[in-house]
Amino acid sequence: MLSACSTALRAGARRTVRRLPKARALPVAAIRPLRCFSSSAIRNSDLTTRGMIVQTLSSVGSKREVQQYLSLFTSVSSQRFAVIKVGGAILTDYLDELCSSLAFLYTVGLYPVIVHGAGPQLNNLLEQAGIEPQFEEGIRITDAKTLQVARKLFLQENLKLVNKLEEKGVHAQPLTMGMFTAEYLNKDKWGYVGKITGVNKESIESAISNGYLPVLTSMAMTEDGQVLNVNADVAAAELARALEPLKVVYLSEKGGLFDASGQKISAINLDEEYDHLMSQEWVRYGTRLKIKEIKELLDTLPRTTSVAIIHPQDLQKELFTDSGAGTLIRRGSKLLSSRDILDFKDVEKLKDVLLRDREGPDARVTVDKYVEFLKENPFVAYYDGPMNALAIVLPPNKTRSHATLATLTITKSGWLTNVADNVFTALKKEHPKLVWTVKEDDENLAWFFDKADGSIARNGDVMFWYGIENGDEIIQLMADFTRHGRAMLGDSNLESRLHRAANNASQNVSRTGAQPAAAQARGYCTIARRPLMTPAKTLPQTVRGYATSTNPNPPYGKKNASKTQPARVALIGARGYTGQALISLLNSHPNMDLCSVSSRELAGQKLKGYDKREITYENLSPEDVRDMEKRGEIDCWVMALPNGVCKPYVDAIYEARNSSSNHSLIVDLSADYRFDSSWTYGLPELVPRSNIANATQIANPGCYATAAQLGIAPLLEHLGGQPTIFGVSGYSGAGTKPSPKNDVELLTNNLMPYSLTDHIHEREISNQLGHSVAFIPHVAVWFQGIHHTISIPLNKTMTSRDIRQIYQDRYAGEKLVKVVGEAPLVKAISGKHGVEIGGFAVHSSGKRVVVCATIDNLLKGAATQCLQNMNLALGFAEYEGIPVMK
Repeated sequence: MLSACSTALRAGARRTVRRLPKARALPVAAIRPLRCFSSSAIRNSDLTTRGMIVQTLSSVGSKREVQQYLSLFTSVSSQRFAVIKVGGAILTDYLDELCSSLAFLYTVGLYPVIVHGAGPQLNNLLEQAGIEPQFEEGIRITDAKTLQVARKLFLQENLKLVNKLEEKGVHAQPLTMGMFTAEYLNKDKWGYVGKITGVNKESIESAISNGYLPVLTSMAMTEDGQVLNVNADVAAAELARALEPLKVVYLSEKGGLFDASGQKISAINLDEEYDHLMSQEWVRYGTRLKIKEIKELLDTLPRTTSVAIIHPQDLQKELFTDSGAGTLIRRGSKLLSSRDILDFKDVEKLKDVLLRDREGPDARVTVDKYVEFLKENPFVAYYDGPMNALAIVLPPNKTRSHATLATLTITKSGWLTNVADNVFTALKKEHPKLVWTVKEDDENLAWFFDKADGSIARNGDVMFWYGIENGDEIIQLMADFTRHGRAMLGDSNLESRLHRAANNASQNVSRTGAQPAAAQARGYCTIARRPLMTPAKTLPQTVRGYATSTNPNPPYGKKNASKTQPARVALIGARGYTGQALISLLNSHPNMDLCSVSSRELAGQKLKGYDKREITYENLSPEDVRDMEKRGEIDCWVMALPNGVCKPYVDAIYEARNSSSNHSLIVDLSADYRFDSSWTYGLPELVPRSNIANATQIANPGCYATAAQLGIAPLLEHLGGQPTIFGVSGYSGAGTKPSPKNDVELLTNNLMPYSLTDHIHEREISNQLGHSVAFIPHVAVWFQGIHHTISIPLNKTMTSRDIRQIYQDRYAGEKLVKVVGEAPLVKAISGKHGVEIGGFAVHSSGKRVVVCATIDNLLKGAATQCLQNMNLALGFAEYEGIPVMK
């Protein structure tokens, strides 16, 4: 009914944060496997028990996260923690990574049940024996000779895995025969292939109770003792049906499922997304079969069970962090909606839902009054069947200018099954504009930033909104909130009462208070409590997404400020790639008109790619520019010229300013004025937007420099030395003038370093960050897009999760900066208008992190950033005419 598919599958989508209840730390006595380690095993292990735990805590997430997931995983019987399917390729190529991950699980008291295959190895052995593998409908045909080879191989592979685990101090028990009973799938068609009819749970439980990890092969046996071959995925599924674990894990070399754009799918909620997914053209072959099989499996298991497809080296991150690392697949929950209290079959149950996170003598009275309020006023409620999640939205009225999220209450189970994110998907689908408030110290603040387009903080409260793009509307909304706070959202008496009740609540349940102002949002959350990030040097007036609105006070009384006519733009140097990219952006901008383009090489030719008017290239001299400036013909001059060329044109504009009242805007895309303090450096995500809004001359940052600064800036206070930036650009960065750096034939099968020290961008980055960096640029054979791999020394021990959180907090609300989990790819950013930052790989010492950043050098690295600066300085909405990051 309400699909979350667009959220889960959008390009570069990251795992929406999974939240768990707060959990107390496990006592040392609860770490059961300590009794299982022999002294010799401990001596032979690379890591002591304590060292392994500390290392993992510092490399995959915070101590709090790991404790919370441990609490969840140890809340069920040991054999119900997880079933892990290990493919043959994993045993060949990633055995050490697999065993290290399993050793950690064992050390902290978790006993996954492991079942493995050996398909690739079997193919190799059969080929060596002169037997050609045969398949029918994707199932291996197993004759007597194939079965003989397979049986011997499976025993060898099982022993190899068990021995490797023992080397790492893990007691493992091989369970190679008698674990699965089966009958022939179809003897005439497939030969000795089995259909599993039963699982020997007793042997598995016995192994675990004695402190051993059970390691099973995917071989089954008939009632009369005939061995049969079984697909390992099928064996894992049947094992999961018998044990009903919390997790079913399929280890994969690819590390997950991927969408049509090649981006890893972070999460799939089958109840909401399955039908839509299966209708997509790209969901076919192995991907289609895998999703179908997983749905069939999860339909037979408890709703709390989920499936993860993950690379073995990321197993700990997938299991013990909120962000995960692979593809997480859950059944999820479909949402219902109601617009009348009578739609709720049990009003008392509704009251219990509203009451469950409240305490105090007046809690029941408060909820009763709230329900009476809902009986008499319009609302829309969204909830799942068990009422693990409930959201209530109040529509606009004479006291509320916008639809308001009044209530959001989520239980532990609701967070675990991702209902919270489904709710917000439903809200965005049915409410194009929405406003809500939370406390600025709320643990869920980063989650709300992720859901919002903008926000403003005042007196400990944060008002969020999405879908409101009209500048005047946003300004009024912010002004009302600044003057009236939460009361502006309506019914302040009811609000204050419910607010008092909510403050008395001590149960760990997420909610916004049940009141029209949506004042609270506390609860199940694995995000550390953090203050609202509104550094004065970056976000003036403590407003997140500040420049999503039209500048209320355009500088210098510019003619376009009244919006009675578009801003008139002249482009000097329109021949290059950047000039062409800017022309395309201006062509779709509703409030800018390209009036003049200048290019010596193209003078006299018709401009292509601009539809608003017919334009002929000119060859403007500095004197022509001076005269046009005197006559007030241009509102904004864009200099898209090579380094060292634009000064005569800028001097001509200066000369005209001395004899005219016209103060047009100049944006220079070259490096000529990036070190001139009289010019404003135009990087809105790091430079105060108010500075840019009041500027008349802006130095547009370099492409390499933009991505590098955004990739380093959040960690400035944590730097422990000089960051090193290894940058690789497509050859469009070398411009249109022929040179070795844009010679495709020379670049093919090649990587070309240049200016290995003292590149101008090295100086630019160092100057703007106030900290020296080392920059090593390279050029490659692709056309556009830059990738930075940045090694950053740290002045203290930090975890990957903490660093990623710093970046998410720092860039919350920034529409052109996207923080992702994996290292971003050039092909994913090419043609996009922002920057992607990810990786966050921390060295084992905890004192160095590697961050990756990608940017399209022609767009956010040049033309898009230019338009961003023009919008701010000319009084338009910052992102007007710019397709924002999804």
